[in-house]
Amino acid sequence: MKRLDDYRGIETDAVLDDICQKGKRLSGTSVVHVNATAVGGGVAEILDNLVLLSNDVGVRTDWRVIHGTPFYFEVTKKFHNALQGQDVSFDERELDLYKRINEKFARFAFLDHDIVIVHDPQPLALVDYVPNSRPWTWRCHIDITKPNKQAWEFIEPYILQYKRMIVSADGYKRPDLDIEQRIVYPSIDPLAPKNRDLSEETMDGYFKGEGIPVDKPLITQVSRFDPWKNPEGLLNVFQKVKKEMDCRLVFVYNMASDDPEGVRVYNHMRKLAKPYLESQDVLFVRGDDPALVNALQRRSTVVVQNSTREGFGLVVTEALWKETPVVARKVGGIPEQIEDGVTGFLVERDDDDGFAEKIVELLRDGDMAAEMGRQARESVRRKFLITRHLLDYLNLFENVVVDK
Repeated sequence: MKRLDDYRGIETDAVLDDICQKGKRLSGTSVVHVNATAVGGGVAEILDNLVLLSNDVGVRTDWRVIHGTPFYFEVTKKFHNALQGQDVSFDERELDLYKRINEKFARFAFLDHDIVIVHDPQPLALVDYVPNSRPWTWRCHIDITKPNKQAWEFIEPYILQYKRMIVSADGYKRPDLDIEQRIVYPSIDPLAPKNRDLSEETMDGYFKGEGIPVDKPLITQVSRFDPWKNPEGLLNVFQKVKKEMDCRLVFVYNMASDDPEGVRVYNHMRKLAKPYLESQDVLFVRGDDPALVNALQRRSTVVVQNSTREGFGLVVTEALWKETPVVARKVGGIPEQIEDGVTGFLVERDDDDGFAEKIVELLRDGDMAAEMGRQARESVRRKFLITRHLLDYLNLFENVVVDK
């Protein structure tokens, strides 16, 4: 079982000692995180490690996952898309279901902790159904700067019942919300199977076991099959790159229980990419095994993130940690992670030609790619490791305890 001391040599002693001291001061404080899924996606990955470490330093921390029907998760994915700006509408049946599932879960979730942190829109309405005198925190991992009007008018009254909101970047703050808003960057765990060092022999075994050929440079995107990740657009970019360099595109994906839309996008992409799949110029690789994802991110010549909207994009952080150069769209939280031309390349949302050009540049210039990788790893070490994330939360907990 992972302990805080395991991070000595990765994180500075000063930060680790600060975490230990704050943990001792918060001993006896109870915390609970609530989200929509235990597996799949960055939120679940963060909580899987953060909750363990929080308990290790003496803060009693629980984790609840909201229970819902398949149709409920259809509705909440629709909310996710609408809050990121998609033009959709909701009928009364959908809105009633959202409220009913939250109310039902509130009856048996036992959210009587000193500190309650609710993640994203799915369980947001719980605050309306749990009688409490303690201030709750909403942790918003998505971009809500230009939301769909109907979705925002429905969601905003719930948000205003929270004491504070945590967002992933300064640009995500909402000046029209009269609650405290704080920035906490997401993080990766360098000791998790997805991020820890792998031997060449181990990586060879994964590639052989999955039948992934290594005769060409690999360009890899790790993401759900989601319209916001723009897999269709990435296929178009790859066609441009392919004219300049012989290479292979790998889509590494998983399916989360709270994202029924993923299956539809996956089936669409299989039809669209059929000729490339048959020639193995494009591969679809299921990313349920985090060590396999790790191996692919390390062995890829370039990792890309072609999102048109993005909450933060931890897959970018993961690749940067592995010293793999990244080309990504200049959207969401990605510019917080990449210093353009130094730790990777940022490209405007609609610039497919520029995106392809930067990929080709990295494929051709191995020395530049290697130097970018070295700079990128050091940047992640300073800003985006789970130890820094834990310290941010402990600072928040101290503020909450004072507020009570």
